[in-house]
Amino acid sequence: MTEAVEATMRGVVLTGFGGYDRLAWRDDLPVPVPGRGEVLVRVGAAGVNNTDINTRIGWYSKAVAADTATGADTGFAAAQSDGWSGAEFTFPRIQGADAAGRIVAVGDAVDPARIGQRVLIEPVFPGADGAVCYFGSECDGAFADYALVPAAQAHAIDCGLSDAELASFPCAYGAALNMLCRAGQVAGERVLVTGASGGVGSAAVQLARARGAQVWALAGADKAAAVAALGADRVLPRDADLVAQIGRDSVDLVIDVAGGAQWGALLQVLRPGGRYAVAGAIAGPIVDLDLRTLYLKDLSLFGCTVPGQGVFAELVGHIAAGRIRPLVARTYPMRDIALAQADFLAKRHVGKIVLLPG
Repeated sequence: MTEAVEATMRGVVLTGFGGYDRLAWRDDLPVPVPGRGEVLVRVGAAGVNNTDINTRIGWYSKAVAADTATGADTGFAAAQSDGWSGAEFTFPRIQGADAAGRIVAVGDAVDPARIGQRVLIEPVFPGADGAVCYFGSECDGAFADYALVPAAQAHAIDCGLSDAELASFPCAYGAALNMLCRAGQVAGERVLVTGASGGVGSAAVQLARARGAQVWALAGADKAAAVAALGADRVLPRDADLVAQIGRDSVDLVIDVAGGAQWGALLQVLRPGGRYAVAGAIAGPIVDLDLRTLYLKDLSLFGCTVPGQGVFAELVGHIAAGRIRPLVARTYPMRDIALAQADFLAKRHVGKIVLLPG
């Protein structure tokens, strides 16, 4: 069953690895038709994420060792066909992992009463044989007027937030909550958050504080006040000498999205038995690990991509109850995606940059 839906739609298509010229605006894309267990969502807003840019520039290729910013404008010449999962990435692709909108059509085995329902999209879908599909990567995503998703990943939400505000949540807050859940109880602990002014980092500050942690954060000096206002007890410069400023063995948990040259210091400031959780490496994916630090301190390292069971449903509950707040820095029309990505990469904002249809 369906509401009135056009035969074609507007959207941004990624045509290959490379620069902004690989993002093509189209107004003749076919509107997908929901199959069994699927719903068609009219996209109200779509967030911009590191993963969109990482994919465009070919950063997920194992042949690339630099940070994201190095290839942001032109892509990486060495990039091979790897997607984030290691599987071959195929073009053309409609990207976009964050989406909020309304269901306008349903496939077989989906209750027709869901038509008209406001939803937030969980961006990691179950695939065949235990594989996963990332919305906007292995399947088309939210950078278009409509998006096709499994019904179970379209979470009903009833709140007063705008679509732009809702679209700021899925990837960033889902990743942050997943890291905190994977790393275990944080109440009463000291948590260090890197990249605290970005989408995932600012979410982690709020969520860790809500779970009763003392939060220390790394952020640029011009964003320190904004990060403190989110609940950080202490804000340090992002390039701080951590061992000198906070001391060895002073942190229970590190929530990291940066990686890069500072990585070794993150393990040094962890206490014996401490935990480290990572869901990004924007400052550089190749790091130096002294195995003696790892095993002599009995540290636990968690790589976090696929959310655990119930994590996204918990996030939706926090949003609906108003326990966490959206941070929308700016919005752009979707056709201005290149400008939005350039703004995103300049890192002058706190929170998320969001695209609106048109």
